[in-house]
Amino acid sequence: MKKLLLVITLICIYSAIAAQNTYFPKTLGMRERAAVIDSWLEERVKTVLPDLMKRTGIDMWVIIAREYNEDPVIKTMLPATWQSARRTTILVIYDPGNDQPLETMAMARYGVGKTFKKVWDKESQPDQWKALSQLIQEKNPKKIGINKSATFALADGISSTHYDMLMNVLPTSYQKRVTNAEGLAVGWLETRTQSEMVVYQNIVRIAHQIIAEGFSEKVILPGVTTTDDVVWWYRDRIRELGFTAWFHPSVSIQRKDPESFEHLRAFSDRPEEQVIIPGDLLHVDFGITYLRLNTDTQQHAYILKPGEKEAPAYLTNAFASGNRLQDVFTANFKIGLSGNEVLAKTLKEARAEGLKPTIYTHPIGYHGHAAGPTIGLWDQQGGVPGAGDYLLYPNTAYSIELNNAVFIDEWDKEIRIMLEEDAFFDGETIRYIDGRQKELLLIPRPLAPNE
Repeated sequence: MKKLLLVITLICIYSAIAAQNTYFPKTLGMRERAAVIDSWLEERVKTVLPDLMKRTGIDMWVIIAREYNEDPVIKTMLPATWQSARRTTILVIYDPGNDQPLETMAMARYGVGKTFKKVWDKESQPDQWKALSQLIQEKNPKKIGINKSATFALADGISSTHYDMLMNVLPTSYQKRVTNAEGLAVGWLETRTQSEMVVYQNIVRIAHQIIAEGFSEKVILPGVTTTDDVVWWYRDRIRELGFTAWFHPSVSIQRKDPESFEHLRAFSDRPEEQVIIPGDLLHVDFGITYLRLNTDTQQHAYILKPGEKEAPAYLTNAFASGNRLQDVFTANFKIGLSGNEVLAKTLKEARAEGLKPTIYTHPIGYHGHAAGPTIGLWDQQGGVPGAGDYLLYPNTAYSIELNNAVFIDEWDKEIRIMLEEDAFFDGETIRYIDGRQKELLLIPRPLAPNE
């Protein structure tokens, strides 16, 4: 009974402390979200697409999807009220040249939102594919781009069936104009607009706030709470706030024990449920989706031992080495460099400083692991053929994901400071969208000095 009363008392104390920091940024209702998404889409088609089509030399982009088997690109072009394509949805984007506006058409039974106007009259031409062929011949494009890619899954959306049907209805001379639209598809997916970036900070702030709340005494009672308890709290909290998780969160522990923390353990072989105790170094990997944009964040917390007011110096110093690796890495973002070049340069410089780095950074935006240059994989530190050869372009966002290994004498083992923060690259400088973690979160949070 005494033990039960103690636990209840501790829960009440921790809850009262946590209640001091319950503020969350404003979130929109579903109707407001739809208006923002549609406004962004209209803006992107007018401001992003023309330059991308010129850059890639494609004057007609044909995007084809069947209901519930959507091309990843077409999902980003559907109006907010569409949950999927309908029947066979074909979007045609044509650049007439001479700086004229793009023509955005829907070869479908109805228009696709306000942006893609219906151009198929089934009564005059019952065959949708023949109608598409007639439109293509009428516009007479030089290069017809389709979403086919051996490197980027997100740019490989056309199905084998649809590819065959398209080629079968095109005259031979037009078949020869069909080309891979990989660069156009990736460019569309990776490019962020100014309007998106204004709101993206709010989205990343929300993610940071949820992480901080989960890594607090509001959720964690040392000696009782398990890592799996915290994982499912995150899932429930994300849903409660009206967002979705694009992957299942993970919470892991590093502590003074014989267990190693190699990459396989960190990513897939960690125990699903461990009781959290004082002296633990916690790690979370967490991402939300809101307004079609994604976050991806990894942060650390320390469970204070009785009498401790701050984390031990050996852990704060280890954490600082992770921040230093971030600085070395982001200083190498330059237009025209490939992901592999940025990776190699950073690893060389970081090792010269005595760091023990591993880098596995990826673009973020419409998808969590988004289209664009892959800058290392945890098991491919020598470079990533294909995706790593893609160049860095301006107005793109990245999850700065990496870790630095540090040997802790007090624990007689090597630990990994595993960090991930979302950042925006404008072509000249890179900035963290909502800052980055620079100190370990402490559990419980220390009270004010006079308390």
